[in-house]
This record gives sequence, C-alpha cells and structure tokens, in this order.
Amino acid sequence: MRSAAVESAPSQAERRNFQRVRVKIYGRFMLEDRTEYPCQVVDMSPGNVSLRCERIGLPGEKVIAYIDHIGRIEGVITRTLQDGFAMTVIASERKRDKLAAQLTWLANKHELDLPEDRRHERVAPRNPTSVLQLTDGRQYQCRIIDLSLSGAAIEIDVKPAIGVQVMLGTMRGQVVRHFEDGVAIEFAVIQRPETLDSEFNAPGV
Repeated sequence: MRSAAVESAPSQAERRNFQRVRVKIYGRFMLEDRTEYPCQVVDMSPGNVSLRCERIGLPGEKVIAYIDHIGRIEGVITRTLQDGFAMTVIASERKRDKLAAQLTWLANKHELDLPEDRRHERVAPRNPTSVLQLTDGRQYQCRIIDLSLSGAAIEIDVKPAIGVQVMLGTMRGQVVRHFEDGVAIEFAVIQRPETLDSEFNAPGV
C-alpha cells in the first residue's frame, strides 16, 4: 500500500511550486471502505492537503473529500498526523489551476476576515429573474435578491452544496453560503459594471 502513496506523491520540485494556504474550512471525507467522517482543513495547496479529524486512515489509502468552497477532491494519504492526516491531491493540471484560484480567494477572504466578499456595493437588479445552471446541465428558475461585482444572493427552491460550480445567467461562479430562502454565489472573476448591467439590468453597480 505504501508504494501507492509514493507513486502518487508529487516530486520535491512540484512541492516547492505548491503554495500552502492556512485556512479553516470544513468538509467530509470518505475512506476506501466507504465510511464518511467530518473534517477540518488545516492547510492546503493545489497538490496537498492536511486534514484534522477523529478518524485517521492508513498511508496509501485512497480518500475522496468534499470541502466547503472547494468541492470534491481525490487523493492518497501520505502520512498520519497527531490529530489527522496529510494527503496528496490527484488532479489534472486544469483542476490544479482551478484549486489554486479557489485557494487564492480563500486566503484573501481569511486575511480580510470577511464572512463573504462585501468589498463591492450590492444592489437589487431591475430584472431579478434569472436561471441557475449546474455543471450537469440542470437548470432552475431563480430570483436575484441582490448582486455586486463579486457575487449575488439568489432566492431559489434548491440548494446546491457549498463549493458547487454554477452558472447564474452567463456568469460562472460557485455556491459559498446557504440561507433560509436560497444561496449566495461568488463569481469566478470580478465582473465589470457594464457586464452586470447588460446581463441583469443592474443599476449603478
């Protein structure tokens, strides 16, 4: 089993290229026997993650984790820690680039101590009706409560999991929070005011 961990582990050069981000986010993980447990991310890079948890797997064991703001990741346990374990992240180059962008956002969010990005003024669009689309193609009618250059709060009957990638109209983003009547979405990139105005008829964003 240990050979699997060695084969999946990134090289020393790759490790130097991965910038670890200290974050405090939560999730769940599943071991090879399909048992699931809660966990907390201690630090993470596009290639590695350290989890704090009560149930510790064995080096070489495959893990699937669902992390808030990040989504689904797969990997192999490389070493056990006093209160958890460290694992590599097995992902394509495209997935690693996406993880790097998500971690940059999380690092900035934690540094600013913001529960969500409130740096941009939020307004109610003149045309609040829109469509939320999931990556599998499912679409749901929704009503935009308010939006800004960086995200939106929408009223919707379904609540995709935190970290799930979505499209709000033509805007790509991810679900970052649930509330009673809907979800909050963080756009993948900061939008331009004129883009939001043409998409949602948003006044003076």
